[in-house]
Amino acid sequence: MNLKYVHVNCRECRGSLFLILQRAITRFHPNFPKRGYSAEELLHMLMEVLDEHNAHLILALDELEALIRREGSDPLYNLSRVQESRVGRPMRLSLICIIRNVKYLVRIDESTRSTLQRNIIHLKEYTKEQLVDILADRVELAFRENAVPEEVVDFIAGLAASENGDARYAIELLWRSGKYADLDGSPQILPEHVRKAAATAYPSLDRDMLRDLPLHSKLLLLAIARSFKDNDASYITMGEAEEAYRIVCEEYGEKCRGHTQLWKYVNEMSDMGLLGKETSGEGRKGRTTLISLPKIPAEELEKELVRLLEVEGLGN
Repeated sequence: MNLKYVHVNCRECRGSLFLILQRAITRFHPNFPKRGYSAEELLHMLMEVLDEHNAHLILALDELEALIRREGSDPLYNLSRVQESRVGRPMRLSLICIIRNVKYLVRIDESTRSTLQRNIIHLKEYTKEQLVDILADRVELAFRENAVPEEVVDFIAGLAASENGDARYAIELLWRSGKYADLDGSPQILPEHVRKAAATAYPSLDRDMLRDLPLHSKLLLLAIARSFKDNDASYITMGEAEEAYRIVCEEYGEKCRGHTQLWKYVNEMSDMGLLGKETSGEGRKGRTTLISLPKIPAEELEKELVRLLEVEGLGN
């Protein structure tokens, strides 16, 4: 079998099926035009290319939630049902969909969901031993020989294992530890450099995820971060978040979105782990949504969002 594998990060493609299919086609035709076609046309072209090469393609869609957030069910429906328009012709396309939380699939229509949920593999958190392997590979690629002692790798892996086996956090700790060693003029990373790195690196603050948020999600999250920075409360209400959001919109010269849209943003950011969300219980008049920041320091989050908004040309 002429089997090909293409791995595409949906977030890097800005949640666009067009860009995803374009990357798949350029694996076969590197000079394929970048404009002039719709996503639907690209899908049919991809199938023709596979027929032409007598190839079978496994298309892995990493961070699938970015595609669902931007384009809903239609892209997945079309990808999973493309063979229905090719009766009698060979199966050419198989999908591997990678998602942080299976609950995100409730956002797509039932027929598409039933197709995707036939085979689900739940990947466990990385163990400390696995994190040691990942870090050792990065050390070999990025550091001079003997610059990172084995006990330091083990130390970093242990810290990351205690944070739900977060490999990104482990790699960021390694990188920050190297920076602190450079500042000290040390030929090796020492445990103290790791401790300094751990004090400034937050496992829950995914900068790539923040960067890819829509503008008004960033503005709402900034408002929420400032609300928590300015008081010692564990939760704020949806109403308090909206009031703070209106102030931030005025600061940045943006027209406020309505309640329904803001509610959608809160749900999306909750699904992504950026916010905590629950319904109020006893002790409050009526029922309202309570918002929290799980493990993300409000001041650090505020600084990062202000920086991202400046990159987008907003603010001073």
